[in-house]
Amino acid sequence: MRDARHDILPALLAKPHVLVMGVLNITPDSFSDGGEFLDPAAALVQAERLVADGADILDIGAESTRPYGAKPISANEEMARLAPILPAIVRLGVPISIDTMKADVAAWALDQGAAVLNDVWGLHRDPAMAKLAAGRGAPIVVMHNRDEADPAIDIMKDIAVFFERSLAIADTAGLSRDSIVLDPGIGFGKTPEQSMIALARLGELSQFGRPILVGASRKRFIASVSPSEPRQRIGGSLAAHLLAVQNGARIIRAHDVFETVQALRVTAAIGDKR
Repeated sequence: MRDARHDILPALLAKPHVLVMGVLNITPDSFSDGGEFLDPAAALVQAERLVADGADILDIGAESTRPYGAKPISANEEMARLAPILPAIVRLGVPISIDTMKADVAAWALDQGAAVLNDVWGLHRDPAMAKLAAGRGAPIVVMHNRDEADPAIDIMKDIAVFFERSLAIADTAGLSRDSIVLDPGIGFGKTPEQSMIALARLGELSQFGRPILVGASRKRFIASVSPSEPRQRIGGSLAAHLLAVQNGARIIRAHDVFETVQALRVTAAIGDKR
């Protein structure tokens, strides 16, 4: 029997608008909203709000993957954070993406009803992740990452080499490229300038023939242009995301879903008047 997950990505991409992935961090230490939604009741309320605000997908993570100062946790702890909330959020009826670096957590989340995998290490860290996605027919977001930023490198070349390796890993595991979404990893292993370069030259990633996801929401590079705390970066986030869409992004990952959906709709409506 065909796993229904095979059809999720094509169905999402068939929508006539840019997709918005709403961020829900069930963590005490995420850079922007750590601790706010660790309580299951608060997490469910936030998930309902994100759906009402227009999220096409919800991306749920229980381990902070922020580039600076994140504290690793065990798979058991990660699943313990997710267990009280994930089934309830699945019942909201919006596809759920599980943001995890661990194949064991990803497999458990798929069993609970998650539909999409989001690997911030692009299949490079856990060798079981590609095989899991292939075996379960789950779409997967493959993100570029580095252990640390190096201002001396050509960041677009680094991203391209990384994705070439990711796709080779996928091929070896029998994971169809049609199941893969690519994410340049804004803010991850990059200087602020390199994050902006990746956004400005996003169109170069079209060479891979896969949909591009961009998550510039509240990222630190915004403060390098306009000094601000994470919650003061909505304007910068919207600017980055609108430019990303102009440069080919098909999915936008955002904390501020209402504002993002509104900005995308207004931009599209104005564009239709040309």
